[in-house]
Amino acid sequence: MAHEYDLVIVGGGTGGYVAAIRASQLGLKTAIVENEKLGGTCLHKGCIPSKALLRSAEVYRQSKQASDYGVEIEKTVLHFNKVQERKNKIVEKLHQGVLGLIKKGKIDVYQGYGRILGPSIFSPTAGTVSVELEDGSENEMLIPKNVLIATGSKPRVFDGLDVDGTSILTSDHALELEELPKSMIIIGGGVIGVEWASLLADFDVEVTLVEYAERILPTEDQEISKEMTRHLKKKGITILTSAMLQIDSIDKMSDHVEIDIEKNGETVTLKAEKMLLSVGRIANTESLGLDNTEIIINNQGYIDVNNYYQTKESHIYAIGDVIGGLQLAHVASREGVIAVEHMAEQKPEPLNYNQIPSAIYSHPEIASIGLTEQQAKENGFSVKTGKTTFKAIGKALVYGEDAGFVKVIADKDTNDLLGIHMIGPHVTDMISEAGLAMVLDATPWEITQTIHPHPSLSEAIGEAALAVEGRKIHG
Repeated sequence: MAHEYDLVIVGGGTGGYVAAIRASQLGLKTAIVENEKLGGTCLHKGCIPSKALLRSAEVYRQSKQASDYGVEIEKTVLHFNKVQERKNKIVEKLHQGVLGLIKKGKIDVYQGYGRILGPSIFSPTAGTVSVELEDGSENEMLIPKNVLIATGSKPRVFDGLDVDGTSILTSDHALELEELPKSMIIIGGGVIGVEWASLLADFDVEVTLVEYAERILPTEDQEISKEMTRHLKKKGITILTSAMLQIDSIDKMSDHVEIDIEKNGETVTLKAEKMLLSVGRIANTESLGLDNTEIIINNQGYIDVNNYYQTKESHIYAIGDVIGGLQLAHVASREGVIAVEHMAEQKPEPLNYNQIPSAIYSHPEIASIGLTEQQAKENGFSVKTGKTTFKAIGKALVYGEDAGFVKVIADKDTNDLLGIHMIGPHVTDMISEAGLAMVLDATPWEITQTIHPHPSLSEAIGEAALAVEGRKIHG
């Protein structure tokens, strides 16, 4: 059976369903094709479940430190099955919320696999979507004026590596662990690897973190990376940088994994109960029928798009992880809104990727926006910086979380903000002020004119801005 739509979205993750809601608001007849649950990786296999586990790890850690606050707890016991139950309840509650939003927007959902067809009896141009339904019934044919590809990504694995989900895991597998291992080797010291290292260590798992680059979190400001390294080591985590996994060396025993890594020309053997592979993600582009179109896949495996997310087929758009760039849920959502508004001739502003905040929900947290100091210098800016530590912030001492700092980077010639980087308590919530400052093209002076309530953690932002001009009051 054939159905006509203004827009068919292939992929019902965060980017896809947000785009569908915006399309509905604009009066476009819209359908989503999704082979799993609406909400995608972020809701079911990423952002939300991992943060639920991180929160439980935080509570467990704090309960063991309760005596520091004058509270005596006779015995702290972790029931990991209840941790997982709580995570699953949160995910399901949000999933039901998404279903409600889709129903409210009168958006049709086809549960199955979507494949884009070339020119056919249904349309003289590529773009008809054939849906192989989950129930095995005859394929549905969706004939849209526009198509939006929002199929996301999946964990990257090394060729020749047997990721069995039991002894060698991806983050997808780790989220479904029924019990915690006694030890874990994590391959990859990026955002996901650091979050898992932090939460597992807080759950008393012995962790070894292996990173190919010279430092963990290689895309973050160097001072942030250095500070996080110090804190992870303080948790008891072993960190090996400039280290490469020797895939052929992996031995899976009945109760543990042994691997060899090469570091400084020498071979180091590591042993742990399980290994977690956290080496990035790859786009879900296979079996989409892209070979039936003129859509270009670049040499990194991502779909090429313009500033409004149009592919070479101008009526077919793509957003989110499948186009590479910043693979973040909030980025996919904004890209989806811009794409839909462009097809509806709303003339949206292209997204400025320098104004997008990123967040790492480890302990301590990290949040950043704009250029790192090194990037600013490499781009030819004459740089001035200001920094303040949380040790000078009363609210941080009250929390018992005085680790970390806020760093502000500005252009010495124009005084424009270039970047703001934070590591410390609740900085993933504080970064929005920095984001607004970047959007408004503020200067450090303008941040200093914002009255930050006392006591609050946000005072650190004002102090760091004052420090740019050598006028810091505290610290």
